[in-house]
Amino acid sequence: MNKGIQPRQVQHDYSRHLHRHVIFDIYLPPGYDADHNRQFPLILFNDGQDLPVANLGGALETLIGQGKIPPAVVVGVHAGKGRRHEYGTVRQADYKGRGDKAPHYRDFVLEELLPHLREKWRLSTRPEDNVFAGFSLGGLSAFDIAWAHPDVFGKAGVFSGSLWWRWSDVDPADPDADRIIHDVVRTCSSTRPNAQHFWFQAGTLDEAEDRNNNGIIDAIDDTLHLIEALKVRGYTDKQIRYLEMENGTHDPVTWGKAMPDFLKWVFG
Repeated sequence: MNKGIQPRQVQHDYSRHLHRHVIFDIYLPPGYDADHNRQFPLILFNDGQDLPVANLGGALETLIGQGKIPPAVVVGVHAGKGRRHEYGTVRQADYKGRGDKAPHYRDFVLEELLPHLREKWRLSTRPEDNVFAGFSLGGLSAFDIAWAHPDVFGKAGVFSGSLWWRWSDVDPADPDADRIIHDVVRTCSSTRPNAQHFWFQAGTLDEAEDRNNNGIIDAIDDTLHLIEALKVRGYTDKQIRYLEMENGTHDPVTWGKAMPDFLKWVFG
């Protein structure tokens, strides 16, 4: 495995929104220190602790070196011990009370982390240059925040997203009902579509559950149904990329195999 660009690990000051210290890794592209007038695109990742196993540094070094993507700054925010409470959907917690601190996490990202990053590093503030991505539950969180703030994030990336997040337990009579993020997209009151773009990945071995017994695992169903909801709102195939990975599993190794596709899509 190519070790690639190595991250700097930074411990953020104590977060007033999360009531804890936050650790994040920052990946600076080759030539960053030599070009003092350039502002760089930003890719922000939830679950940043998984990026080394996903070989982000190797993918960045290879693709930038080959000229397939421009130099960009990537920041991976490490999840805290309360991950299942901080990640989720801002509108509401799930039926087990998980995600109850999602509004606090959103406020941390928008009011603390981004201002800190932009003060310390030369980052573009244009929405089209700012991407929010994540793995699993972190992917749900990234999509939810980006969807609500198109003035900040022009793109969102979801690796094996926990798009099943729901406000009630599964009803056998209507097993696909009550999924929160699908309802958020369907009922959003702001003007849509806009210029945002969305990237989704799912693996055929992400899980084994098939709640509606249609022969398709829930991870794929939930992703395809969210894409359908986006298209109903007016988004087109040019704004949506879906990568389904045969034998892809729910882990950083699979997400690492998808990483080059995601990075090239970001700048495509």
